[in-house]
Amino acid sequence: MRNRLRRLVLGATALFTAASALPAAAAPSQGRAEQHPSRDGLSAVIRYTEYGIPHILAKNYADLGFGTGWAQAADEVCTLADGFVTLRGERSRYFGAGTAADGALSGARTNLASDVYFRGIRESRTVEKALAQPAPAGPSRETRGMMRGWAAGYNAWLKKNKTTDPACAGASWVRPVTELDVAARGLAIASIAGEGRFVDTITTARPPTGPTTARSGTSAPRASAKSVAKAADDLWGDPGMGSNAVAFRGDTTANGRGLLLGNPHYPWAGGRRFWQSQQTIPGELNVSGGSLLGTPAISIGFNAHVAWSHTVSTGIPANFHRLTLDPADPTTYLVDGEPERMRKRTVTVAVKDGAPVTRTQWWTRYGPVVTSLSPQVPLPWTSTTAYALYDPNASNLRFSDTSLGFGKARSTDEVRASLARHQGIPWVNTIAADRAGHSLYTQSQVLPRITDGLAERCSTELGRTTYPASGIAILDGSRGDCALGGDPDAVVPGIFGPARMPTLENAPYVENSNGTAWMTNADRPITGYERVFGTVGTQLGLRTRGGIEDVAAMADKGRLTVRDLQRQQFANRVPAGDLAAEDVARACVALPGGRATGKDGTPVDVSDACGVLRAWDRTMDTGSRGALLFDRFWRRLEQAVPPEQLWKVPFSAADPVRTPNTLNTDAPGLAAALADTVTELRTAGIALDAPLGAHQFVVRDGERLPVPGGAGQLGVWNVIQPTWDAAGGGYTEVPFGSSHLQAVGWDGGGCPVARTLLTYSQSSNPKSPHFADQTRLFSGEKWVASRFCEKDILSSPKLKVVRVHERG
Repeated sequence: MRNRLRRLVLGATALFTAASALPAAAAPSQGRAEQHPSRDGLSAVIRYTEYGIPHILAKNYADLGFGTGWAQAADEVCTLADGFVTLRGERSRYFGAGTAADGALSGARTNLASDVYFRGIRESRTVEKALAQPAPAGPSRETRGMMRGWAAGYNAWLKKNKTTDPACAGASWVRPVTELDVAARGLAIASIAGEGRFVDTITTARPPTGPTTARSGTSAPRASAKSVAKAADDLWGDPGMGSNAVAFRGDTTANGRGLLLGNPHYPWAGGRRFWQSQQTIPGELNVSGGSLLGTPAISIGFNAHVAWSHTVSTGIPANFHRLTLDPADPTTYLVDGEPERMRKRTVTVAVKDGAPVTRTQWWTRYGPVVTSLSPQVPLPWTSTTAYALYDPNASNLRFSDTSLGFGKARSTDEVRASLARHQGIPWVNTIAADRAGHSLYTQSQVLPRITDGLAERCSTELGRTTYPASGIAILDGSRGDCALGGDPDAVVPGIFGPARMPTLENAPYVENSNGTAWMTNADRPITGYERVFGTVGTQLGLRTRGGIEDVAAMADKGRLTVRDLQRQQFANRVPAGDLAAEDVARACVALPGGRATGKDGTPVDVSDACGVLRAWDRTMDTGSRGALLFDRFWRRLEQAVPPEQLWKVPFSAADPVRTPNTLNTDAPGLAAALADTVTELRTAGIALDAPLGAHQFVVRDGERLPVPGGAGQLGVWNVIQPTWDAAGGGYTEVPFGSSHLQAVGWDGGGCPVARTLLTYSQSSNPKSPHFADQTRLFSGEKWVASRFCEKDILSSPKLKVVRVHERG
């Protein structure tokens, strides 16, 4: 049987043998292949190995997109279809106007706000305009082929298969898609950290219709630096996206070749899930990794020569312009004294069981009019002043081309070359390693070209507070000399060129845990970049501190292998515990009578907590006793005690990894935090020394699976972020955390040495055999050995070969 199956594979791949025998430069012209599809239309061969991971083999980019769209639909049709309803502006039609929106593609709170925004995008032909841009400003022919093929593959799967996922089986909103829909999804993902965050205020901004209050004028209400910094954390410190990644240089490894560990933190359900595959066009492309759902290219991955991952950056991807309005017309603004009328976008949204709703948005040369930076920082539209948002990623369709460049790269230099050519990375850093032993960190992302000099010269009164505090620029939009301009090496105007990007090459290690570029390597700080990229010399988060401590120690130890990366991923060390748990235990023992007073004034016997905290192993392993107690205490302590009062030894820029330290056990609020934590757990019926895995879990196929890891605010590398439900008696199922893990290196052979893990598994369909298989591995801290080379794919005991085609 095994021999027959192998013969089937060889027969199915015969079409590709001639091309794969040629070097890349001599492979058949991709352009000719795209123009002359086979008589069956688009087609691909999909070889499935363990855990339902598809290895997609195709003759050209359109066929590769076809196979990818087909395979994604097979695993995630309901999630994908739900996203396309969002992009068409039809959520209110199918699910009701007031229902909570799909949070995967924007920050809209309701379906109505989401629909008004996305229908406005559709009706203004924003996506068509982005597609029409010639490469590299717009997508290449290869990427267009992949998008077209992806849509055809998704549609072919719908036509030829019955949907079994109960989330959308038989639903009328599961419909065929077009290349335009695929491109719209890419644009939404690119702008989710900019325009996407402001959908509610974009869709509700209205010009004043009567006399304005005394607050009207040329400036918004004054905001304190503290409130602005909090607003920035709320906006761009999104808990829905995060990551760790580290690359090691060859002289720290056992064989002189590079190593990379990638650990992105994303939602476990919905449209921001990753999906695993290998994509191969013989002689042209051979890459494996994770794609964001609905996108045709590998987002995070590796090939035979290089591996890369991304981490959400500290760069501020949008800025604001204060408009000076014509006193006679609040929808006309002045630039250098010349009037410009705002563009009115009026859209009508169909509503389930109700009359259609018509809403208007207002757009300017800078972007849409908005009326708040956050609930704490309003930006009122008065008779004389309004504010517009500028997001350069709102027209950025270059992410797939940048990723394709990574997939073809043979070195970290070629990763940088793809970043420089396409400039399509919207809101993340890139960390990479290669088989020659090089390491790379770069914050090469699409940011508005806000220089410190421009901010100094053109900031409004409010902007002079927001920019230093948070990197959020608010510029005077009435002055033409305050335009963003362009760098000579930038692919489009209004953004920074590659030469401006914070970058560190070939350090012994480069590490990022969503902190500033400054501390990518503690011995080689990066400085000299503009404030919009992030800060220099400021306090680090505990996850960054813990990550640098861990990877610096690994680099010093040397002789590293992929196995060391695997151990780091599941070390589950708690830096906050190392810094504070012993001091908390001592303070607990010192409490008179073992009692502390809760926030409500109730005395609580906390004596049992003292020994639990002292005995705790300082990890977030599933069997760790005391981990849950410290987790709940630390969250409450950070809310109760101001940061400047939490530590006895303050932060020092001269020692950023080890400061601040020494818990201030005399801080008001510490004893109350301990009392309230003990009360919370006892009320929920949870023992103070309960093992973490008994209460941090997911349920799959009726089985309760313990989940290792902990909150980023504790400093844990392996981030897992459950939600506390007091009424439900503890944590809900894990909704967010570590997602597509990859530990990659190389040996003397032609195949990368890679271990991967998709924590929430390949399919969200509960009837799929790949709904929970990798989640069980994650629960047990186990990995998947990657099958990259042909010999490894063909030797898989789970090998299943499917030839998919458009017609017939």
